Amino acid sequence: MKKIVFAFGILAMVTSCKSVSKSENNLVVVDVFLNEIENDRVKVSINPGPIQVDSLKFYLPKIVPGTYAVNDYGQFSEDLIAIDYDGNEMSVVRNDDNTWTISNSQNFDKLTYYVEDTFDIEGEGGVFSPAGTNFEAGDNFMLNLHTMVGYFEDAKEIPYKINVHRPSDLIASASLPVINQTDQGTYIIDEFSTSRYFGVIDHPILYSVPDTTSFDIEGMKVLLSIHSPNNIHTTKDLKPALEKMVQAQKSFLGEIDNTNVYAILLYLSVMENPDARGFGALEHHTSTSVVLPETMTLPQLEESMTDVVSHEFFHIITPLNIHSNEVHYFDYNDPKMSKHLWMYEGVTEYFANLFQINQGLISEEDFYKRMNDKIETSRAFDDTIPFTTMSENILSEEYKDSFYNVYQKGALIGMALDIRLRELSGGEMGILDLMKKLISKYGKDTPFEDDALIPEIVSLTYPEIQDFFDAYVQGNTPIPYDDFFAKVGVEKTESIAKTGYFLDGRTPFIDANQDKGTVFFRESYPMNSFFKELGVKGGDVIKSINGTDYTLENIRNLISTSMAWGEGEDFKMTVEREGEELTFEAKTTQPYTNKTSLQSEELEESDPKFELRQAWLKG
Repeated sequence: MKKIVFAFGILAMVTSCKSVSKSENNLVVVDVFLNEIENDRVKVSINPGPIQVDSLKFYLPKIVPGTYAVNDYGQFSEDLIAIDYDGNEMSVVRNDDNTWTISNSQNFDKLTYYVEDTFDIEGEGGVFSPAGTNFEAGDNFMLNLHTMVGYFEDAKEIPYKINVHRPSDLIASASLPVINQTDQGTYIIDEFSTSRYFGVIDHPILYSVPDTTSFDIEGMKVLLSIHSPNNIHTTKDLKPALEKMVQAQKSFLGEIDNTNVYAILLYLSVMENPDARGFGALEHHTSTSVVLPETMTLPQLEESMTDVVSHEFFHIITPLNIHSNEVHYFDYNDPKMSKHLWMYEGVTEYFANLFQINQGLISEEDFYKRMNDKIETSRAFDDTIPFTTMSENILSEEYKDSFYNVYQKGALIGMALDIRLRELSGGEMGILDLMKKLISKYGKDTPFEDDALIPEIVSLTYPEIQDFFDAYVQGNTPIPYDDFFAKVGVEKTESIAKTGYFLDGRTPFIDANQDKGTVFFRESYPMNSFFKELGVKGGDVIKSINGTDYTLENIRNLISTSMAWGEGEDFKMTVEREGEELTFEAKTTQPYTNKTSLQSEELEESDPKFELRQAWLKG
């Protein structure tokens, strides 16, 4: 998963099927009625086949792989009815948001219920938009099926057939193929099939009036589909940049095997109406779902797509091909988290940046700036928490707010490990080579024991790598970045630079609570001089500025207005801090921020540092 702007994937559990018949012909049949929207809700019917027990539980996921957050997807389902073979309603008890119990279930035939979409709910129910849904009758349906389709107790390994009843003019875009179509006159039924429940949640589907294109990269078909409500952006516009990016990724990966088909589903949000506001992407085995604002210019969209889609694409390395039991045998309703987010998300984020310098898409200066920005942002988090401890407990109250640091320090762990491996191998081995070795040993069907990964990495590399993990990943020692940069002839400089009131370039000084609709100053980014001198602190919630109340709904107006502020204007801001309101008054002054930057030392090509730097950046 990759989140950007204000909002800051992976395999399923293999279990025996105890509650549902194990016959070879057993099949869970799902019908999704996109052609019958009722009060902005979609009707779903699920038939599990023969049942062998007296009491049966039905679940919608509490959490799904790749999101690292409890979202209780059952919260969007209501009016669930169980029906027996005679067409009569049966007794059903809703145990919690995600669980229903059906009594006397040996005579149970099927369930029906209704599902609300997430995009137009205030706060989106806490769901990150690329993991959510949109139901716009006659126009588009963004389907992440984990919000809509559940599974029966101990029966996640039974094959699923999914029949989507859809309007004739809306076409499916997905990496999962339509295996059969039935024309019913006023609507069409698309039939999909997966071998188990994981396949249901692993394939997002975008139904819309088609704006789709594809291109072939070394035998891999890449499908791009865009829903742009006002037709501002098209696949024709975006295709050249994505084709260039995917070609660069394939060249960077070399012989690493991946999918024959990869789908990129882009939903562009209008923002002004109730619509998606969590921007970024969510990875899947053979696709990624992306949500971005439609108001982006084409260059902005190309840059964001390069960053977020490349991150999701690199998940084909890890966790899709390298993962622990906790990931492989994922429990959607009682999850156990792995210790290795530094690898799943951190190394993935590092690759999403490294390949761009490796393949000549960005300059050395751009790459150093990205890494330096991650260093600066990561310093807002506790740098002494062992990363494995944080990862294993990421769902807990104590550690959940540290997740954003996975994309910061996690990527920096990948960078430092890469440099150390290059140093120990005389430039011959980097972290991509290590990942290839791990894929050869494990692969998508063979998980590792969580505690066995680091010893295995040490055995595949050098004894000194154990010290690296002991200190910087499992230990509480901050990474001495200057020492690692010195190995490759990169040095740090410091300066004071002008910045905006609420934006430092493209990086915001503020963030938003999606559930509460509030906007607050970030604790994970240094305060600029204007607000620091006023006494503003990270975490302060903005209530009003210059007489105007601000929430998530109108914060874009504040940002655009602030860009026109001149020096010496009256400024009055009220914030909430720990339940109390505080008011700050001053004259506006030019904000500054302390900036560090990284640059290459001027070295002879024969210098060992220069050679190591070339090996690091160019492979």
